[in-house]
Amino acid sequence: MTADFIPFVPDDADDLVAFLTGEAWPFHTGVPQEAAVRSRIAAGHYDDDDERTFWIVTGGERAGLVRLQDFSDDTPLFDLRIRAAHRGKGLGTEAVRWLVRHLFESRPEIRRIEGTTRHDNLAMRAVFLRAGFAKEAHYREGWPGLDGKVYDSVGYGILRSDWESGVVTPPDWNS
Repeated sequence: MTADFIPFVPDDADDLVAFLTGEAWPFHTGVPQEAAVRSRIAAGHYDDDDERTFWIVTGGERAGLVRLQDFSDDTPLFDLRIRAAHRGKGLGTEAVRWLVRHLFESRPEIRRIEGTTRHDNLAMRAVFLRAGFAKEAHYREGWPGLDGKVYDSVGYGILRSDWESGVVTPPDWNS
């Protein structure tokens, strides 16, 4: 699958609201309310000095969204959402590889990129590994779920040096 990554602009506010409120996001905090999304847009949470958001467009359709966060830090984070109809087709891996390349090529001060997911989000865990990330953490009962359960969360990271060499160096768990 080939995707384009198109920057979010304020004129996309209605589309972003429809995207985020239009379906369930099983490994996020549920379906956000329209007012909350509009408030976050107005406050610059999708496009400001510390965050950038990109539409993932394939076949002329906005199939997903990637939000890059914490630009003021040398270790940014990201949020990835793929519409249900487009999951399981490689789009998540393509998006994560794109964001890694985009961040490392455009921001020379960035040393590493981090991401976290619920332990039972096996698809995202596989995306991290296919994109060159190493598992770096396992947080027991670190992710409250909508169902009242508290799930484990898993942290992944990619180092600039690993990305440049194409070799994933695992953490030294015994040091």
